[in-house]
Amino acid sequence: MKQEDDVERNAALLIVDVQNDFCPNGALHVPDGDRVVAPINRAIDRFRAEGLPVLASRDWHPPVTRHFQEYGGTWPVHCVRETTGAAFHPDLRLPPDVVILSKGTDPDRDSYSAFDGASVDGILLEELLETRGIDHLYIGGLATDYCVKATALEGILIGKKVTILIDAIAGVDLATGDSDRALAAIRQAGGEFLRVEEL
Repeated sequence: MKQEDDVERNAALLIVDVQNDFCPNGALHVPDGDRVVAPINRAIDRFRAEGLPVLASRDWHPPVTRHFQEYGGTWPVHCVRETTGAAFHPDLRLPPDVVILSKGTDPDRDSYSAFDGASVDGILLEELLETRGIDHLYIGGLATDYCVKATALEGILIGKKVTILIDAIAGVDLATGDSDRALAAIRQAGGEFLRVEEL
């Protein structure tokens, strides 16, 4: 985010799915998933200090969805809307003006990407970025090999610059190397990588 004279004004921080069910003791926990909270909080502080937007996506599934194993999907029940598991991690310091994007609300779609998410007033992420003139997304969150990957690749596809905060992500790695392959795909698509302290 650093430039020689000033922070770029067209940037936003996008926090992907840092929810209880994806953290230790959650229904679909990412190994050590809560380790992303501290670096993301530092990134939030940096963006707030510069007056730049902070966005946060969340899985917000209905109780019955084909995303879940018992209805033909891949995953155990997780992040059911209005449950404790769907809440953001309690140590995540989201600012009062954070824009929350709910995804996974359609029972017929998996909706890994935050670009499937909509704000409380129904505005999809892409439209929100265009309205605010945001061309550069800095992304952290969970999980590297699913929702972070899908969000990053879709952002690049629609012409946004994407920077992954490499110390603020963690993966599921159902198959060994899934996260590494996800990062390689993002890099090949044109994504960049940065540590939070380099912001």
